[in-house]
Amino acid sequence: MSTKPTTTDLEWTELDQRAVDTARILAADAVQKVGNGHPGTAMSLAPAAYTLFQKVMRHDPADPEWVGRDRFVLSAGHSSLTLYTQLYLGGFGLELDDLKAFRTWGSKTPGHPEYGHTAAVETTTGPLGQGVANAVGMAMAARYERGLFDPEAAPGTSPFDHRIYAIAGDGCLQEGISAEASSLAGHQKLGNLILLWDDNHISIEGDTETAVSEDTMKRYEAYGWHVQRVEPKSNGDLDPAALYAAVRAAEAETERPSFIAMRSIIAWPAPNAQNTEASHGSALGDEEIAATKRVLGFDPEQTFEVSDEVIAHTRALGDRGREDRAAWEKSLAEWRTANPERAAEFDRIQANELPAGWEEKLPVFEPGKGVATRAASGKVLQALGAVIPELWGGSADLAGSNNTTIDKTSSFLPEGNPLPEADKYGRTIHFGIREHSMAAEMNGIALHGNTRIYGGTFLVFSDYMRNAVRLSALMHLPVTYVWTHDSIGLGEDGPTHQPVEHLASLRAIPGLNVVRPADANETAIAWREIMKRHTKVFGKGAPHGLALTRQGVPTYAPNEDAAKGGYVLFEAEGGAAELVLIATGSEVHLAVEAREQLQAAGVPTRVVSMPSVEWFEEQDQAYKDSVLPPSVKARVAVEAGIGLTWHRYVGDAGRIVSLEHFGASADAKVLFREFGFTPEAVVAAARESLDAAAR
Repeated sequence: MSTKPTTTDLEWTELDQRAVDTARILAADAVQKVGNGHPGTAMSLAPAAYTLFQKVMRHDPADPEWVGRDRFVLSAGHSSLTLYTQLYLGGFGLELDDLKAFRTWGSKTPGHPEYGHTAAVETTTGPLGQGVANAVGMAMAARYERGLFDPEAAPGTSPFDHRIYAIAGDGCLQEGISAEASSLAGHQKLGNLILLWDDNHISIEGDTETAVSEDTMKRYEAYGWHVQRVEPKSNGDLDPAALYAAVRAAEAETERPSFIAMRSIIAWPAPNAQNTEASHGSALGDEEIAATKRVLGFDPEQTFEVSDEVIAHTRALGDRGREDRAAWEKSLAEWRTANPERAAEFDRIQANELPAGWEEKLPVFEPGKGVATRAASGKVLQALGAVIPELWGGSADLAGSNNTTIDKTSSFLPEGNPLPEADKYGRTIHFGIREHSMAAEMNGIALHGNTRIYGGTFLVFSDYMRNAVRLSALMHLPVTYVWTHDSIGLGEDGPTHQPVEHLASLRAIPGLNVVRPADANETAIAWREIMKRHTKVFGKGAPHGLALTRQGVPTYAPNEDAAKGGYVLFEAEGGAAELVLIATGSEVHLAVEAREQLQAAGVPTRVVSMPSVEWFEEQDQAYKDSVLPPSVKARVAVEAGIGLTWHRYVGDAGRIVSLEHFGASADAKVLFREFGFTPEAVVAAARESLDAAAR
């Protein structure tokens, strides 16, 4: 997996130690200059980060996106200077002025690492535990990528073998998401994942004895991880030699993920601030920094002191990176010669392009027949899976309900799993009942690259996923959430399972596209549009959330304008439209039936299906006005959820048929009737709107 030597003997010179101490001083100075931040952890973790970046990982500072690189995830994102100082020292694009601009407007060094903003930052971290799950997703993606391109190669011999290294703190491991992700990693036997735990016994409220008394190492042993502890030096500092030996032992363990507990003293070696909660999130102060500099042999009168010898030493990483890259390129060239068809597939996927003719495989559904959109989605997924090998995914133990099984004969499971469909390079992921980590793992899979990921659960459980979904949007990641059972239409499971506020709440996340198709054909068009939007043609990516029905809904003839987010499904007859009915998902057919009644009563009525508000808002004003004419003031929006989305579309004279309370346990048809989702209720709302518009 790595071209680095496997020896556990670490070459460590005085310049290495000086570089580590330089990173400590830079962290303290950066926080002091801006007046806020987290210096303590960056100071104590400097030996670990330096060892990984300078002595262990395979990467090339000249090309931080090199596909053959090892990945590094700083789950403890508040300690962003742990990463920034190494990116500066290693020559990944940060310079001393960037550290001086820490946490200021427009800088490359924001308070938490941000993917796409700073070169070599692999993921946006900050919400604790997310990075652990991202790293698990990256490790899963690395294995699946190996299966796509080089499944027969012996372990450690493929250009697609690489590792994921992550650093997490106490806060990360207290968050439930890390438990979910770590459990899955152990089950999946992700031997390409190494997680280093900064066991410093400090959190914001003081000693972690305030909140934690479990044996964390035994917990990870129970998950099925390879577990080691690294003890500090006698003076309390992290021991690079011991850490290096532990990392090499972890790399040798290829059948289990590895967990390395590093006992550290926060803010070491600050004379008074070390081992205090204050050093976690506050500047040390000029006097304490000066005292620390004296301890380390730096000039207390200087700030951001970096010697020429140190920076020359650390930026020699560029030479080693080029050597590693050259060796990898040679290995890749040999692989290309031996695997021309796979090489062509690799090039296509690397270019973020879809295979020729893929759209022709999408199903077209017969109009008139009632089909649940979740069932239609399942058929589309299976059709896409047959021609797009990089597409994979699964469900949080709800595959039969979400219709997310892309291949029933191929489950992504490690060697030794007793299930007959188990395949370490399998297509269908069983995330388990772990929605929160599933979403963050999907982010990690997308960040890793070279695959396309989707994952499903019930729409109501998107609440469990929300923080990770928000990060999907923040990072512009091409992930697809398949959320089924999208309304009271799921029926008897009752209000705990019936989403009411969720559609509006998810639409409130900037950059997330929510798509609620009206029928089977809209579902197929939606999937097609999502696949297109997750290619390079669309520039910055975006996550998508499909909201799909449990119950059957009528099927209409396909209309290509569905990809525009909103379109005229049925035009007014007998004259220009006097009324517009807007609906989404399972309520579209109610609008269609209401239109028939209104047309019969002499009211020319247009029905607009709006599967995606976000897509619709992307269209030019002329198109939007052609769908929702400004001259037509009588409008009704219909959606079985809170009406928050629709006020901007219906205007002062408009009316909204919505659900402003929780549901109940009963048959779906009963619930729709009792809660006012009937053609007659839509007609009544239309009459009110027509009257209001006429005033």
